[in-house]
Amino acid sequence: MKKQDSLAPPAKPTVQVIERMFTLLEILAGREEAVSLKEISEKSGLHPSTAHRILNDLATGRFVDRPVAGSYRLGMRLLELGNLVKARLSVRDAALTPMRELHRLIQQPVNLSMRQGDEIIYVERAYSERSGMQVVRAIGGRAPLHLTSVGKLFLAFDDPQRLRSYATRTGLPGQTKNSITQLPVLERELSKARQYGIARDNEELELGVRCMAAGIYDDQSKLVAGLSISAPADRLDENWLPKLQSTASEISKALGYKTNNFK
Repeated sequence: MKKQDSLAPPAKPTVQVIERMFTLLEILAGREEAVSLKEISEKSGLHPSTAHRILNDLATGRFVDRPVAGSYRLGMRLLELGNLVKARLSVRDAALTPMRELHRLIQQPVNLSMRQGDEIIYVERAYSERSGMQVVRAIGGRAPLHLTSVGKLFLAFDDPQRLRSYATRTGLPGQTKNSITQLPVLERELSKARQYGIARDNEELELGVRCMAAGIYDDQSKLVAGLSISAPADRLDENWLPKLQSTASEISKALGYKTNNFK
Protein backbone atom coordinates (compact mmCIF):
# COMPACT_ATOMS: atom_id res chain seq x y z
CA MET A 1 0.00 0.00 0.00
CA LYS A 2 2.80 2.42 0.85
CA LYS A 3 4.46 1.77 -2.48
CA GLN A 4 1.24 2.58 -4.29
CA ASP A 5 0.87 5.77 -2.27
CA SER A 6 4.42 6.87 -3.08
CA LEU A 7 3.71 6.41 -6.80
CA ALA A 8 0.44 8.29 -6.69
CA PRO A 9 0.20 11.49 -8.78
CA PRO A 10 0.59 14.79 -6.96
CA ALA A 11 -2.53 16.03 -5.25
CA LYS A 12 -4.57 18.54 -7.21
CA PRO A 13 -5.27 22.01 -5.88
CA THR A 14 -8.42 22.11 -3.80
CA VAL A 15 -9.59 25.34 -5.44
CA GLN A 16 -10.79 24.70 -8.98
CA VAL A 17 -9.85 28.08 -10.42
CA ILE A 18 -6.27 27.64 -9.18
CA GLU A 19 -6.08 24.23 -10.85
CA ARG A 20 -7.29 25.82 -14.08
CA MET A 21 -4.78 28.64 -13.71
CA PHE A 22 -1.95 26.12 -13.35
CA THR A 23 -3.18 24.31 -16.46
CA LEU A 24 -3.18 27.50 -18.52
CA LEU A 25 0.31 28.48 -17.36
CA GLU A 26 1.63 25.02 -18.26
CA ILE A 27 0.16 25.33 -21.74
CA LEU A 28 1.82 28.72 -22.24
CA ALA A 29 5.10 27.36 -20.85
CA GLY A 30 5.13 24.69 -23.56
CA ARG A 31 5.35 27.23 -26.38
CA GLU A 32 7.92 29.92 -27.11
CA GLU A 33 5.52 32.00 -29.19
CA ALA A 34 2.18 33.45 -28.14
CA VAL A 35 -0.75 31.01 -28.12
CA SER A 36 -4.21 31.83 -29.40
CA LEU A 37 -7.20 31.69 -27.12
CA LYS A 38 -8.75 29.06 -29.38
CA GLU A 39 -5.76 26.74 -29.03
CA ILE A 40 -5.54 27.33 -25.28
CA SER A 41 -9.22 26.47 -24.94
CA GLU A 42 -8.81 23.26 -26.95
CA LYS A 43 -5.74 22.09 -25.03
CA SER A 44 -7.14 22.92 -21.60
CA GLY A 45 -10.65 21.69 -22.21
CA LEU A 46 -11.97 24.97 -20.85
CA HIS A 47 -14.70 26.99 -22.52
CA PRO A 48 -13.15 29.98 -24.32
CA SER A 49 -14.97 32.45 -22.07
CA THR A 50 -13.65 30.70 -18.94
CA ALA A 51 -10.08 30.59 -20.26
CA HIS A 52 -10.38 34.22 -21.37
CA ARG A 53 -11.50 35.36 -17.92
CA ILE A 54 -8.68 33.57 -16.08
CA LEU A 55 -6.04 34.71 -18.56
CA ASN A 56 -7.19 38.31 -18.24
CA ASP A 57 -6.87 38.10 -14.45
CA LEU A 58 -3.37 36.66 -14.86
CA ALA A 59 -2.54 39.48 -17.26
CA THR A 60 -3.62 42.01 -14.63
CA GLY A 61 -0.95 40.57 -12.33
CA ARG A 62 1.59 40.50 -15.22
CA PHE A 63 1.84 36.71 -15.01
CA VAL A 64 0.58 36.61 -18.60
CA ASP A 65 1.15 39.03 -21.51
CA ARG A 66 -1.15 39.77 -24.46
CA PRO A 67 1.16 40.72 -27.36
CA VAL A 68 -1.80 40.96 -29.74
CA ALA A 69 -5.53 40.66 -29.18
CA GLY A 70 -6.63 37.07 -28.70
CA SER A 71 -3.19 35.58 -27.97
CA TYR A 72 -1.23 35.03 -24.76
CA ARG A 73 2.25 34.19 -23.51
CA LEU A 74 3.99 33.97 -20.13
CA GLY A 75 4.52 37.37 -18.51
CA MET A 76 7.50 39.21 -17.11
CA ARG A 77 6.31 38.83 -13.53
CA LEU A 78 7.23 35.15 -13.69
CA LEU A 79 10.74 36.10 -14.77
CA GLU A 80 11.01 38.57 -11.89
CA LEU A 81 9.90 35.95 -9.36
CA GLY A 82 12.18 33.35 -10.90
CA ASN A 83 15.15 35.68 -10.64
CA LEU A 84 14.26 36.39 -7.02
CA VAL A 85 14.24 32.68 -6.19
CA LYS A 86 17.50 32.18 -8.10
CA ALA A 87 19.12 35.05 -6.23
CA ARG A 88 18.04 33.68 -2.88
CA LEU A 89 19.40 30.25 -3.66
CA SER A 90 22.75 31.52 -4.93
CA VAL A 91 23.20 33.98 -2.07
CA ARG A 92 22.33 31.32 0.48
CA ASP A 93 24.76 28.85 -1.08
CA ALA A 94 27.57 31.41 -1.03
CA ALA A 95 26.76 32.56 2.51
CA LEU A 96 26.22 29.34 4.41
CA THR A 97 29.82 28.32 5.14
CA PRO A 98 31.08 31.86 5.97
CA MET A 99 28.04 32.37 8.22
CA ARG A 100 28.79 29.22 10.16
CA GLU A 101 32.42 30.26 10.58
CA LEU A 102 31.37 33.68 11.86
CA HIS A 103 29.00 32.05 14.32
CA ARG A 104 31.80 29.76 15.50
CA LEU A 105 33.91 32.82 16.24
CA ILE A 106 31.33 34.91 18.09
CA GLN A 107 28.87 32.28 19.39
CA GLN A 108 25.87 34.50 18.60
CA PRO A 109 23.15 34.10 15.96
CA VAL A 110 24.14 35.17 12.43
CA ASN A 111 21.29 35.98 10.04
CA LEU A 112 21.05 36.20 6.25
CA SER A 113 18.16 38.39 5.10
CA MET A 114 16.84 39.75 1.81
CA ARG A 115 14.35 42.39 0.85
CA GLN A 116 10.90 41.53 -0.42
CA GLY A 117 8.76 44.59 -0.95
CA ASP A 118 8.36 46.51 2.30
CA GLU A 119 9.81 43.71 4.43
CA ILE A 120 12.95 41.72 4.89
CA ILE A 121 12.72 37.94 4.88
CA TYR A 122 15.08 35.71 6.85
CA VAL A 123 16.69 33.32 4.36
CA GLU A 124 19.23 31.50 6.55
CA ARG A 125 20.51 31.49 10.11
CA ALA A 126 23.51 30.08 11.96
CA TYR A 127 22.99 29.72 15.69
CA SER A 128 23.25 27.35 18.63
CA GLU A 129 21.59 26.97 22.01
CA ARG A 130 24.84 28.07 23.64
CA SER A 131 24.27 31.63 22.43
CA GLY A 132 21.97 32.08 25.41
CA MET A 133 19.40 33.91 23.28
CA GLN A 134 16.08 32.52 22.17
CA VAL A 135 15.76 32.56 18.40
CA VAL A 136 12.50 34.27 17.62
CA ARG A 137 12.77 35.04 13.92
CA ALA A 138 12.73 31.72 12.09
CA ILE A 139 13.87 31.15 8.52
CA GLY A 140 11.10 32.45 6.29
CA GLY A 141 10.04 35.01 8.91
CA ARG A 142 9.48 38.62 7.93
CA ALA A 143 9.88 42.02 9.53
CA PRO A 144 9.36 45.68 8.48
CA LEU A 145 12.37 47.26 6.81
CA HIS A 146 12.64 50.27 9.14
CA LEU A 147 12.74 48.12 12.30
CA THR A 148 15.66 45.90 11.29
CA SER A 149 19.36 46.46 10.69
CA VAL A 150 19.31 44.77 7.27
CA GLY A 151 16.10 46.55 6.31
CA LYS A 152 17.72 49.90 7.06
CA LEU A 153 20.57 49.05 4.68
CA PHE A 154 18.08 48.56 1.87
CA LEU A 155 16.20 51.75 2.73
CA ALA A 156 19.50 53.64 2.87
CA PHE A 157 20.04 52.85 -0.82
CA ASP A 158 16.55 54.02 -1.84
CA ASP A 159 16.25 57.51 -3.27
CA PRO A 160 14.43 60.10 -1.10
CA GLN A 161 11.16 59.77 -3.01
CA ARG A 162 11.06 55.99 -2.60
CA LEU A 163 11.81 56.36 1.09
CA ARG A 164 8.98 58.85 1.54
CA SER A 165 6.66 56.54 -0.37
CA TYR A 166 7.64 53.68 1.93
CA ALA A 167 6.94 55.83 5.00
CA THR A 168 3.55 56.91 3.65
CA ARG A 169 2.59 53.41 2.54
CA THR A 170 3.50 51.66 5.77
CA GLY A 171 2.93 54.42 8.30
CA LEU A 172 6.23 53.41 9.99
CA PRO A 173 4.57 51.29 12.68
CA GLY A 174 6.53 50.54 15.85
CA GLN A 175 7.13 47.34 17.77
CA THR A 176 8.85 48.61 20.91
CA LYS A 177 9.48 51.89 22.72
CA ASN A 178 12.75 52.15 20.76
CA SER A 179 11.15 51.79 17.31
CA ILE A 180 11.75 54.62 14.87
CA THR A 181 8.31 55.82 13.76
CA GLN A 182 9.12 59.33 12.51
CA LEU A 183 10.51 59.90 9.01
CA PRO A 184 13.06 62.64 9.96
CA VAL A 185 14.55 60.36 12.63
CA LEU A 186 14.68 57.48 10.16
CA GLU A 187 16.35 59.68 7.55
CA ARG A 188 19.12 60.57 10.00
CA GLU A 189 19.58 56.90 10.83
CA LEU A 190 19.82 55.96 7.16
CA SER A 191 22.33 58.74 6.52
CA LYS A 192 24.65 57.10 9.04
CA ALA A 193 24.10 53.72 7.40
CA ARG A 194 25.15 55.13 4.03
CA GLN A 195 28.17 56.84 5.55
CA TYR A 196 29.52 53.83 7.42
CA GLY A 197 28.14 50.97 5.33
CA ILE A 198 26.57 49.30 8.36
CA ALA A 199 23.21 49.56 10.11
CA ARG A 200 21.91 48.76 13.56
CA ASP A 201 18.74 47.69 15.33
CA ASN A 202 18.73 49.08 18.88
CA GLU A 203 15.94 46.97 20.41
CA GLU A 204 13.59 48.38 17.76
CA LEU A 205 12.07 45.09 16.64
CA GLU A 206 12.32 43.23 19.94
CA LEU A 207 13.18 44.49 23.39
CA GLY A 208 16.36 42.93 24.75
CA VAL A 209 17.83 42.20 21.30
CA ARG A 210 20.26 44.38 19.35
CA CYS A 211 21.65 43.75 15.87
CA MET A 212 24.33 45.03 13.54
CA ALA A 213 24.32 44.42 9.79
CA ALA A 214 26.59 44.69 6.75
CA GLY A 215 25.55 44.51 3.11
CA ILE A 216 26.12 41.74 0.57
CA TYR A 217 26.55 42.82 -3.07
CA ASP A 218 26.40 40.95 -6.37
CA ASP A 219 28.49 41.20 -9.53
CA GLN A 220 26.54 44.30 -10.57
CA SER A 221 27.41 46.04 -7.27
CA LYS A 222 23.76 45.76 -6.27
CA LEU A 223 22.79 45.25 -2.63
CA VAL A 224 21.11 41.84 -2.69
CA ALA A 225 21.16 40.77 0.96
CA GLY A 226 22.37 41.65 4.41
CA LEU A 227 24.30 39.74 7.05
CA SER A 228 23.49 40.55 10.65
CA ILE A 229 24.52 39.52 14.14
CA SER A 230 21.85 39.35 16.83
CA ALA A 231 22.70 39.37 20.52
CA PRO A 232 21.22 40.22 23.92
CA ALA A 233 21.24 44.01 24.20
CA ASP A 234 23.88 44.08 26.92
CA ARG A 235 26.20 41.64 25.13
CA LEU A 236 26.53 43.06 21.62
CA ASP A 237 30.28 43.47 21.17
CA GLU A 238 31.63 46.18 18.86
CA ASN A 239 34.69 44.00 18.29
CA TRP A 240 32.45 41.75 16.19
CA LEU A 241 31.93 44.45 13.59
CA PRO A 242 35.18 43.89 11.60
CA LYS A 243 34.45 40.15 11.53
CA LEU A 244 30.91 40.82 10.29
CA GLN A 245 32.14 43.15 7.55
CA SER A 246 34.86 40.73 6.51
CA THR A 247 32.35 37.88 6.26
CA ALA A 248 29.89 39.97 4.24
CA SER A 249 32.75 40.96 1.93
CA GLU A 250 33.74 37.32 1.50
CA ILE A 251 30.19 36.40 0.48
CA SER A 252 30.00 39.38 -1.90
CA LYS A 253 33.23 38.30 -3.61
CA ALA A 254 31.79 34.80 -4.04
CA LEU A 255 28.86 36.42 -5.88
CA GLY A 256 31.26 38.23 -8.23
CA TYR A 257 31.40 41.60 -6.50
CA LYS A 258 34.61 43.54 -7.11
CA THR A 259 35.62 46.65 -5.18
CA ASN A 260 36.45 49.39 -7.64
CA ASN A 261 39.73 51.06 -6.82
CA PHE A 262 40.34 54.40 -8.51
CA LYS A 263 43.45 55.33 -6.57
